Amino acid sequence: METDKHGNVPTTRHFGRVLPVTALGVALIATISLAAAGLGTRLDLWHFRTGFAILKYSAYGGLLAAALALTAAIVAFRGKYLPGFVLSLVALALGITVVALPLSWQSTARKLPRIHDITTDIVNPPRFVAILPLRAKASNPAEYSGPEIAAKQREAYPDVKTVVLGVASDQAFALALDAARRMGWRIVAALPAEGRIEATDTTFWFGFTDDIVVRITPAGDRSLVDVRSVSRVGVSDVGTNARRIRSFLKKLEGSG
Repeated sequence: METDKHGNVPTTRHFGRVLPVTALGVALIATISLAAAGLGTRLDLWHFRTGFAILKYSAYGGLLAAALALTAAIVAFRGKYLPGFVLSLVALALGITVVALPLSWQSTARKLPRIHDITTDIVNPPRFVAILPLRAKASNPAEYSGPEIAAKQREAYPDVKTVVLGVASDQAFALALDAARRMGWRIVAALPAEGRIEATDTTFWFGFTDDIVVRITPAGDRSLVDVRSVSRVGVSDVGTNARRIRSFLKKLEGSG
C-alpha cells in the first residue's frame, strides 16, 4: 500500500485533517445552541421550556463534539498533523464545556428543594403590594405557601434569616434602598413610612424576572430587615433567590 514520506497511509492523513474540522464544527453548533437556549428565552422568541429543551440537546451535541474531538486528536497526533491536533483540543474543550454547564445546573437542581419562594421570615414573610399587578400573568402565586415551603427552606438555607441593624429604621431604610440599587434591581416602590421596598431582578442567562420585597421594622434603636425573593415561573429556582438574598444582606451589613 502506498504511503507518504512519513510512512502514513493517505487515508489516515485525510482523516487527520477532516475529523478535527468536523469536531470543531459540531462543537461550535453546540456552543451556539447553548447560548441561544437562554438568549431566545430572554428575547421572548420561545417559551422557557423550549429553551430548556434546546439546552438539553446542546449538551448532547457537546458530548458528540467531545467524542469526535478525542478521536480526531488521536488520529491527528498519529499522523503528526499539528494544526489538526490543536483544532481537536479546541473542539474538545468546547464540547466538554457545553456538556458541563447543563450537567452542573442539573446537579445543583437535584441537591436543592423544588421551591422558588425564599424569605428571611418564614413565619410572617414580607408581602407584595405594588408588584402584584406585575405578577398578573405569573404562573407562581404571590402568596406564601406556608409551613411546607418553610420547612424545605429551613433545611436547605438555614442561614437565610432576619438581619438586625444597629441603626434607626429611617437610616436602615436608606441603607437598604442603596443596597438594592447597587444590586442592580429595578425599584418598583420605595415607601419609607411603611418601611417597604419592592423591586424586580432579571437573571442573566434566561432572563427570568423575579420579584423582591424588603421590609424594615423598627426595634427600639435598632432595625429588623427582612427580605423575600420570589420567581414568577418555574417550580425550582435552582438556588437563585437564596443567593440573591444573601448577596443583598451582605451588601447591607457591609454598609451598615
